[in-house]
Amino acid sequence: MSWTGFAAIFAAFFVTHSIPVRPAVKARIVAQTGSAGFDIGYSILSLAMLSLLIWSAGQAPYVQLWPQHPWQRHMVQIGMLGVCLILAFSISRPNPLSFGGRRNERFDPQHPGIVRFTRHPILLALALWAGLHLLPNGDLAHVLLFGVLGCFAVAGRKIIDLRKRRDLGEENWEAVVAQINRAPLFQIPVSWRQVLLRLFAGVVLFAVLFTLHPLVIGVSAG
Repeated sequence: MSWTGFAAIFAAFFVTHSIPVRPAVKARIVAQTGSAGFDIGYSILSLAMLSLLIWSAGQAPYVQLWPQHPWQRHMVQIGMLGVCLILAFSISRPNPLSFGGRRNERFDPQHPGIVRFTRHPILLALALWAGLHLLPNGDLAHVLLFGVLGCFAVAGRKIIDLRKRRDLGEENWEAVVAQINRAPLFQIPVSWRQVLLRLFAGVVLFAVLFTLHPLVIGVSAG
């Protein structure tokens, strides 16, 4: 694959991620599919485009910037377990300040869970995923891939903050953030059952990604 092809897929990745979530476009889609349908469809599209983008980076011309060492792969394995746990404790839980939350009306800012540490845990997971994968992938195409996606995740926090400030109203947004910041960093969980289930889900997710990595990406994660 040429650099032009790689750039075209990169552009398509950002187009398919940005256009569907624009308020007017999203409203029309949700009206046809419902909120759950939009979330499922957008997730499938995002994963498909991400897989295509990663594949295209592997097909682009190889230009080495730094060599790969065994310790880099070990760091990725350890770090990805943390990424999977962050995702497990973030997805489908109430979080009105970011995306990926469900039943946001049930959010309790005095018991914010992982939101006490970061308003945007899914973006944090994406940034960590990108940063970790930079370590063993020292060729130009992958540095561009993971570097841009990592910056996209970091910049996305500001973009979502602006959007949520508008949706919730400046006064309400500030009030919720202030309550979250006053909550203790560590609290007794409201439900230990939920904690154990999400912990188990994170470990299972890590095992699935580790197993499917050579099948989907074409490179062993071991």
